[in-house]
Amino acid sequence: QVQLVESGGGLVQAGGSLRLSCAASGLTLSNYIMAWFRQAPGKEREFVAVISRSSVRNYADSVKDRFSISRDNAKNTVYLQMNSLKPEDTAVYYCAAGRYFKMTPDYNYWGQGTQVTVSS
Repeated sequence: QVQLVESGGGLVQAGGSLRLSCAASGLTLSNYIMAWFRQAPGKEREFVAVISRSSVRNYADSVKDRFSISRDNAKNTVYLQMNSLKPEDTAVYYCAAGRYFKMTPDYNYWGQGTQVTVSS
């Protein structure tokens, strides 16, 4: 079965960096659009970044110029490099796989999430 496993979350001070990874199994990553979403306590899940099969990227305005999404199809892994982190970036971060390039959370497969906490 398909599994997406996120890792790399943790506690970091404001201004710091983290790199999240999403390792996929049970699917061929090169066939899928991959995205990152996040969900803070009491809030809805929101779009962060998406990367197409040909590595076209799109970002939420709130993370543009600070976050970078990339993919390594040979390793079946997607990454989210997060720089200049802010307390408002605190959330559980989820990776998702789907067939369409979109910013809404209706993707086919989801990981279990990894917690990112940014202290001020």
